[in-house]
Amino acid sequence: MNESAKLKRATYHLYTFLVSKMISSLGANVYAFGMSLFILSITGSALSFAANLIFSIVPRTILSPIAGIIVDRFPRKAIVLIGQAGTVLTISGLLIYSLIFGLSIPAIYVTTVFYSICSTFTGIAFTASIANLVDEERLQKAMSFNQLSLSIAGIGGPIVGGMLFGLLPIELFLVINIVAYGTAFFLESTMNFKLYSKDQEQPREQKEESMIGSFKEGFAYLKTKQVIANLLWVLLLLNMFFTAVNVGISFILVEKLKMDYTLIGFVEAGAAIGMLVFSIYFAARSNVKYPLLFSKRSILGMSILVSAISIPLLIAFSSGVNFVYFFIVMFLFGSLGVLTNTPIGVLLQKEVDENYRGRIFGILEMMAMGMMPLGSLIFGILYDLVPAEYILIISSITLIIIVLVFLRRSVLEIAHPELKAKRMEKLKTLEAVK
Repeated sequence: MNESAKLKRATYHLYTFLVSKMISSLGANVYAFGMSLFILSITGSALSFAANLIFSIVPRTILSPIAGIIVDRFPRKAIVLIGQAGTVLTISGLLIYSLIFGLSIPAIYVTTVFYSICSTFTGIAFTASIANLVDEERLQKAMSFNQLSLSIAGIGGPIVGGMLFGLLPIELFLVINIVAYGTAFFLESTMNFKLYSKDQEQPREQKEESMIGSFKEGFAYLKTKQVIANLLWVLLLLNMFFTAVNVGISFILVEKLKMDYTLIGFVEAGAAIGMLVFSIYFAARSNVKYPLLFSKRSILGMSILVSAISIPLLIAFSSGVNFVYFFIVMFLFGSLGVLTNTPIGVLLQKEVDENYRGRIFGILEMMAMGMMPLGSLIFGILYDLVPAEYILIISSITLIIIVLVFLRRSVLEIAHPELKAKRMEKLKTLEAVK
């Protein structure tokens, strides 16, 4: 295939990826919100609701590294399609069960487990394939489209899910989800997952090694990539400490500031709106020259925002000012999240060798998912024992220290040698002036 034909195909991939990812993400949010409403309407129990969340998180945490190994061993397109087909079959199974026996909470829990398993394999395989689907110049656009789909799903999922759940029988609600995932499966089946693969001329080497051996090889590879290893540590610790915001924001708005629930909904939507606006911005702008430096500044901005949440706890504002203040803070959180994740995503796609992408993204997913429940537990206990403003300020300072240590200048210069060259040139100029 000549270069012109490849670019044309890559353009097709770019927009097909956007549509399929949007359908899948929106479907996931609609399903999750609808099932949450169903569980709460039947049981009225927060514990039952939390159990469904646990059944979603635990399989992802356990299986992410295994999925990464499999993604590096077998054709990624096949894994994506099998995962999507598994999702369709899983929800179809719940539909058939509900038609025969009626929908039950245990059936939803079982479905959530299998749904989580399928989405883990699909998500990691798709993420590891982005650099093979589009040309390097449009990697940033592809990663922006990924963020765009997530933000639209974040805004639209609860709205669509609430409307469908309120207006339609639960069986028809499930049918709509099946159609959505079926459409995503069809779109993904038309994509060439080896368009920009560097090893498409020769089949991937199949090593006779155990899963554990393959997993260890992934960690051994990380030791040879200081920038990637440091970045993973930063992302791991960020996921843990940013739960101080996820847990704390609702606690502060409800318990401390007594904000109206309707206004709280708007505040929480601020983050998704920020994601949407800046995803569109990133999709339209030119490529970031120094992705890691750009992300470092964005993470520092988010770290400072964590302490900014405590200001209304230290200085009394009116209810209207509190609403506007927290909406702006959450909008900035969503915006800076995109400004952090998009360049990091581009950097990982470029810097991680193709044969290791599955394992690296699997390790990253395991770390991210594992830190969420742990961080929620730790900060959930702390907010009951320690004043919220102290937790936020200490978390903010800790995050800044983490970023400055793991993404110090020497690490940035390994990722972007041009920065070192510029620094040396400035030093020479200063010496010449002296």
